Amino acid sequence: MKLITVAGPPSSGKTSVILKLIDWIEKPKGSIGVVKFDCLTSFDDIRYREAEIPVETGFSGKICPDHFFVSNIEDAVQWGLQSEFEMLITESAGLCNRCSPYIKGILSICVIDNLAGVNTPRKIGPMLKFADIVVVTKGDIVSQAEREVFAFNIRQVNISAKVIFINGITGQGSFLLAKYIEKTVEIDTLRDMKLRFTTPAAVCSYCTGETTIGESYQMGMMKKMEFKKNEDRRFNNPA
Repeated sequence: MKLITVAGPPSSGKTSVILKLIDWIEKPKGSIGVVKFDCLTSFDDIRYREAEIPVETGFSGKICPDHFFVSNIEDAVQWGLQSEFEMLITESAGLCNRCSPYIKGILSICVIDNLAGVNTPRKIGPMLKFADIVVVTKGDIVSQAEREVFAFNIRQVNISAKVIFINGITGQGSFLLAKYIEKTVEIDTLRDMKLRFTTPAAVCSYCTGETTIGESYQMGMMKKMEFKKNEDRRFNNPA
């Protein structure tokens, strides 16, 4: 079975890209499954079921989305194998721009919205930097100049990734993405394989349910900011 991981900021068009991609992949109905990883809620499973695509959805809840993904991805693969899928696609929402659900040796796709702002590629982090393919959506709404600047900023972060513009409504550009996916390797397990980037390292009192503010309630791995004093000379130097 082939495995593909898809990630991207919320509402960037990941589900639409996956649906259009599956339309272009020449596979029988029911031979491609999807596992949707999200935080609190999702309605994307409705769209997959309407397209007759088998789907399972998992919510991380209070758990870090990265940790939730790593803890469940092998089970997802085994579900795909038991279901006799030829291909399994995982979809993850990069809720903090720090998430990077990519695995070494597994094709990784980052979906990013061209309307998010020209500097957005520089803000996303490992989710974009370690992707094999970067799919840009909603490029039809902006000018050619804006598309080129956006693509330039993507390449400033990830020089080796393929950049593809896809229209999530018409599917334009999906054919090229389907061609890149043909070379995806087959797997039967992810055991002993490694992530491309580390998961968030902090485990603190707030991770385990603490809600009270104050240093006496802050335990574990914490990171503090340094604030400089604002010295306003208008008040220190009377006329």
